[in-house]
Parts: sequence; C-alpha cells; structure tokens
Amino acid sequence: MSKRFSVLLIKPSHYDDEGYVIQWLRAPIPSNSLASIYGLIKDCSERKTLGDDVSIEIDVIDETNTKVEIGSLIKSLKQADGCLVGLVGVQTNQFPRAVDIAREFIAAGIPIAAGGFHAAGSIAMLPELTPEIIAAQEMGLTIYAGEAEGRMDALLQDAWSGELKSLYNFMKDLPHLEGAVHPILPADAVRKMAGAYTSFDAGRGCPFQCSFCTIINVQGRKSRFRTPDDIETIIRANAKQNIRRFFITDDDFARNRNWEVILDRLIWLREDQGLKFKLTLQVDTLCYRLPGFIEKAARAGCARVFIGLENIDPDALSAAKKRQNKIWEYRKMLQAWKDAGVITYAGYILGFPDDTPEKIRRNIEIIKKEMPLDLIEFFFLTPLPGSEDHKILASRGVWMDPDFNKYDLNHRVTHHPLMTDQEWDKVYLDSWKQFYTPEHVETVLRRDAARGARTKALYSSMIHFLGAILIEKVHPLECGIVRRKHRTQRRHGMKLENPLVFYPKRAIEAVSVAISWARLFLKFRPAMKRVLADEDRRNYSDLALTPTSDIEEQDMELIQVFKEAIPKTHGAPVVADKVVSAK
Repeated sequence: MSKRFSVLLIKPSHYDDEGYVIQWLRAPIPSNSLASIYGLIKDCSERKTLGDDVSIEIDVIDETNTKVEIGSLIKSLKQADGCLVGLVGVQTNQFPRAVDIAREFIAAGIPIAAGGFHAAGSIAMLPELTPEIIAAQEMGLTIYAGEAEGRMDALLQDAWSGELKSLYNFMKDLPHLEGAVHPILPADAVRKMAGAYTSFDAGRGCPFQCSFCTIINVQGRKSRFRTPDDIETIIRANAKQNIRRFFITDDDFARNRNWEVILDRLIWLREDQGLKFKLTLQVDTLCYRLPGFIEKAARAGCARVFIGLENIDPDALSAAKKRQNKIWEYRKMLQAWKDAGVITYAGYILGFPDDTPEKIRRNIEIIKKEMPLDLIEFFFLTPLPGSEDHKILASRGVWMDPDFNKYDLNHRVTHHPLMTDQEWDKVYLDSWKQFYTPEHVETVLRRDAARGARTKALYSSMIHFLGAILIEKVHPLECGIVRRKHRTQRRHGMKLENPLVFYPKRAIEAVSVAISWARLFLKFRPAMKRVLADEDRRNYSDLALTPTSDIEEQDMELIQVFKEAIPKTHGAPVVADKVVSAK
C-alpha cells in the first residue's frame, strides 16, 4: 500500500502592538518564498523523491490571510505516515511568531523547520549563532539558512527518515537559477491576496552595497538569473489557473542582465500570443538610463513600479553606501515613468545620521513640489539582522531593541544621534501626514490625469497608504483588506482576554475602523471628483511635470539645497553657485 508523507507550509505573519496576529480577509503582498518552496516540493512529489510507494501531499497557509488552526492541523498531520511543517520566508519581525507556532507543533511531536531572511542574514553576517536561534534549536526547531533549489530532496529524505539536523547552512553555496524549478502557488491560495497577485523572482542578488540592505548578504552581490523560457513557463502555468497579476520580487530588476530579452518575451506573450497580465517591478533610480527599459517595461505589462529612492540628501545616501542614486536625475527618471503611464512608488528612509525633523520636513516639501512621484512609503532606518548596519552596531555593543517583532520598519528600534526617540517617532508619523494632504493628493491625481493614466486606482492607493498608518496602525506594505483578529492567537506569554471583554471591544473597534475609513475616503473624494470633472485635465502641468534642460535643472531647489554635497558624489554635475532658500 502507498504511504503518505504530509508537508505543511506556513508563511508566518507577525504581531501587532497588542500581541495579536496581523491578519486580513485579503492580504497585500504575496510571498515568493512560499511560492518557491511549494514549487520545489511539488516537483519532489512528482518525481517520487521518497520512493515510488510514498506520496507527498502539500498544504500551504499564508497566515497573513488564513488562520492557523494548530490543533486540527496536528490531527491531520498525525494521520499520515510521516510529516514535516515548514515555516517559510521568516523575516526578522516574523521570527517571534514563527517560534510561537513551532512551540505547539513540537509539543505534539511534529518535526518542524524554519527558513527565511532572519536566520540566513544572522548566520551570514555574525560570527556565531545568535541567542534566539540557539533557543529555537534547543526547543526542537530545525533552522534552514540558504536557498533550497537542488537541496529539497535531501531535506525531505531527512524528515522522512526522522533524521532532521538542527541546522542546514548553505549560505556559502548559492544555487544557479537557470532552468531551476519554478515558483508556483495553487489558485485558491493566490485568490486570498488582494487583487489575486502572485509572485516570482526573475533573478536574485544585487551588485550594490547599501549598508541597510539584507539582500546583498543573503542572496549575494553576484546576481543570478532565470531565462526567458523560465519566465514564460511561469506566466503560462499561472494563466492556466486564471492568475494574471504578478509581483516580480527581484530587488532590482533593472540590474538583471537578461532584462531586455525577458521584457521582449513578455511583450511577445501579451501582443502576439494574447495573454493578458500585469506586473509590478522593483527597480533602481538609474533604470531610465537603459535605452528602451521603461518603454518595454510598460509594454510588457508593468503597471506599478517600486523605486529605491531612499533619500534626497547626497550625504545620507553616501553614508549608507547607496552612491548609485543621483538626486539630480530623480526628476527625469520619474517623468519617464509618468510618461509611460506607470504608477510610481518610492521607499524613503527616515533617520539617517544627519537627519533632523527640520531637514526631513524641508526635503518632503521639495519632493512634493519638484518630483512627479505618485506614492511614497516612509521607513525607519532599521538595523535589520543580515545588514552591515546591524553587524556594525552589534560589534560596538550599541543598543538595539531586543524585541524582533518590532523590526518591521514601522517601529523605531534604536536611538538616533541627533533626534530624541520622541522626535524620531513624531517626525515619522508627521511625514505621512505631510505628504498625503488633500492638496497634494489632488496635485498627484492631476499629474496622473494629465498623462491619461489610472486616476481612480491611484486615488485608492493613496488613501490606502495613509489609512494604513493612521487607522490600522501598520505599514502599508502589510495592510490588507478587512482586519481579522482572533482572541486565542495572542503572543506567547501574553494573557488571553476574557471573551466577555474581547468580543464587545473587538466589535466596537471594527465599527470604529470602518467609520474612520469611510471618513478618510470622503475627506479626499472631492479632490478626485474635481480632477475627473476637469475637461481640460490633459493639459495640466506644473514644475514637477515640466521637462528641464541641464541649465534649468540647476535652478531646482533640490539641487540648490544640496549643492555643497553634490560635488562629493561620483559622476556629479557642476552645480552653479546660486542659493535658493529652502522652505
């Protein structure tokens, strides 16, 4: 008789400030780690890795949109002849939740392993295993550091034979991606994401040296790539499931040496083969220099793009080793994306060593006036385990918050040399309010409408970003649709609330949140209505949309404010000796 080996994959969420799991009816960001591991185990199942008489069954749970019913899952797993639980893609802020999940499975005698950026980054950058990883191992949790392509067979065989190791460390042996097993998720899992987005990576690694980044130390600085054939196979496999929206998770798709042949293949699939799909890409600020890149990205289905802007202060960028960003090119780059009809997102980090509340406020006003940027995401400068920043602070014994649950870029986890903790917290919250004012939202919508783009979609995204911070108290990157909160799923060590207290309070909270969202949309709706009612909207222009020559560029407030710092940047232009006072 055939034997059954049951694999359960869980992508953990993390806890809110009250200790409840952050979970939504529809979650925002699909997990490429979950898709990659699912695809690898599916391949093992098809190849009968454990023998012709052993069937491998796979279940997948993304906790950001699905409750982890541990009791019923344990019962189901124990009915199989062998089993393994995998905690997939565990980031630093998710590590406490991952350990809490593991604790219950281990108590029931279920073998369980955890992988992801926290373990991989810590092992890659620090001289010895960290206390939280050692404690997890002592509890019985297997730690997996590194990528699993070419290694999943051995892991499953160890689990089947009951010989899981306490540590699998492949950080010094990164696999090739050409022809590797493709990431994939079942359709029912994908449809629990807002917009039914799924994800895949066209490449891994990044050649740059940003000190706050973990990618370069986990995935390496030598980029590895999938082929155009690989990408076509991924698109077609998802199309069979009627999945047509993709987040390509490469930290910087523009540095993929195969970018052009991949985009050409995607254009062919859309324009010649009739496949309809949309993409979200992540790129650097230099991508517009690549001939044809933005035009081809738009034709290939790119509707939204994340841009690593990070800051507009050359000194801050230099200190973080992000020397590739040239602030004098920001405007031309954003105009190019705007002309292509692509919605632009930019990450902006608050808390570089020379930052002050005054400088931060001034810089945001410059961005609002001079850059046609659609959406901005603010982050605390965070020393994530796996980054050079974390390694340096750890070696110097500098205080970093011991609660890893806070390492979500939405909480301050260290001190600042110039700002007090209270000032840093306040300017972070104020920055969201400063950018997303009704007046500036209307300006951004007018810029969008002037290019004939998707004004209503942009409006919804802007309100979503502001509401995530002000109403849901989470970063927009982890804010989904309709918050779920389960009384019994609270952080280990925190007291469960009495049902007579929890449920009435939760009902009041849910109604209050719904009213707050309605008020926020109503507050900003007149701006959108004015824009859409304007028959002359296609002729709108302002400073941010106006093409500039190199000479005119010298008059930009962005350039004049930082004219002393710009000459220190590699490849910098000569800045005219003209002072324009900053607001």
